[in-house]
Amino acid sequence: MMRSARRDRAAVPLISDPIEEALDDAPLSLFHFRAAITAGAGFFTDAYDLNVIGTVMLLVRPQFGLDAGQVALASSSALLATAIGAFLFGRLGDLLGRRRIYGLEAAIMVVGALLSAVSPNFAWLLVARFILGLGIGGDYPASSVIMTEYANRFNRGRLVGLSFAFYVLGQMTAYLVSLLILAAGTPSDLAWRFILGFGAIPSIVVLWNRRHMPESPRWTLRVAGDRERAANDLSVFSERRDVGTVSRHARVKLSLSDMLRNKIFLITLVGTGVSWFFYDVASYGNSVSQPLLIKSISPATDNVTNVAINALLVICFGVTGALVGLAVIDRMRRTTLQISGLCLCAASMLLITLIPGLTDTVAPFAVVFGLSLFGSAFGPNPGLILLSAECYPTAARSTGHGISSSLGKVGAFIGALVAPLVLSAYGLRVTTLLAGACFVLAILATLVLRDPSGVPLDAASAQLEGDLRAPELEPA
Repeated sequence: MMRSARRDRAAVPLISDPIEEALDDAPLSLFHFRAAITAGAGFFTDAYDLNVIGTVMLLVRPQFGLDAGQVALASSSALLATAIGAFLFGRLGDLLGRRRIYGLEAAIMVVGALLSAVSPNFAWLLVARFILGLGIGGDYPASSVIMTEYANRFNRGRLVGLSFAFYVLGQMTAYLVSLLILAAGTPSDLAWRFILGFGAIPSIVVLWNRRHMPESPRWTLRVAGDRERAANDLSVFSERRDVGTVSRHARVKLSLSDMLRNKIFLITLVGTGVSWFFYDVASYGNSVSQPLLIKSISPATDNVTNVAINALLVICFGVTGALVGLAVIDRMRRTTLQISGLCLCAASMLLITLIPGLTDTVAPFAVVFGLSLFGSAFGPNPGLILLSAECYPTAARSTGHGISSSLGKVGAFIGALVAPLVLSAYGLRVTTLLAGACFVLAILATLVLRDPSGVPLDAASAQLEGDLRAPELEPA
């Protein structure tokens, strides 16, 4: 059956299968929400484990006698591993299937969180956070791609957006758990261990739930070439069991070199990966150092008050932004949504840079800084996840997403490593100026993408798929 991509691209013929059409047209069901929550639980864990490190550093620094460079390294070590894990697990997702890696990365997160909690010294903590980061990185393409491929075309943005909204809940929980542990009077040498160890609990829940999820029928059909198994997996969340036949079947196998030599793939990677890189340089530089930013404005602020302020910021601005974004995500073009959020982030950073009074006291700074949290949760948080999955064809989707999120986490590593050093050496306004510039660069990179919203998933990447399939096409 022939379909074509629509919207702002020229019509691109696409040989589709009734199984893919059934996925695109499947009515919204309990399975979709269960899958979104299962994927979201992974993002929740990712956010918790990455965002607690700022608070943990406030407690660990005096205990281990760390200097500014060691604090920056500890804050960013998991992010470097996240970049490696995203690339590695993203590629394995295309080679081995989505389901095979959908629980493995959660198991690695459990191990990493527990090892972090029992760290006897700084070196141990670095290694444990690195292991944790590998699992977190693997979860980005695994959760994003499988949720995108389960979703129907009418609610794809909302379902994937719902999954990533759990990231904001993870941020909020990171501060709330830290606040409760500190407010309870827990000695600081034990408090940070409890805070880090708590991250293993949601990882265990994720691991258990993912054992029962079916393989993506799109991957089984297009890459594994097993149409019968794809039809059986489809029946788990669609009322359609008899999905008919097609006259031509093909198993698409793509090597990494095929992708990286393809012009359209590389242009798409600029839009999804380079935009993610610059966004994460700014956003992780801010979020990982958020407690340090508050401390730089009000050095007399105690740890409990500091964490409480950050928790309030995430609740008031981050959660609100995620809810507003979720409400409009399928009513706006994906690229427009992302650029709008990035504009809010850039405006927030530039206002802090240009208006000296905003850095004199915590309250006005927190309000304007909160605008960037709202913008992130509203636009680029769900936008980057969606665009990195929708813009690539099934045979390259996990790899494309893995490279994109890997580039993002390289940016996150740089941001988390450099931000504390810049903050210490040059002050808050230089830090926010650099963040604002990175948000602007992310906007420019997003502009190269063709918007994939509102079309069947395979039609969204039809042009790239046609270009990539030509070199290697095997009979099923």
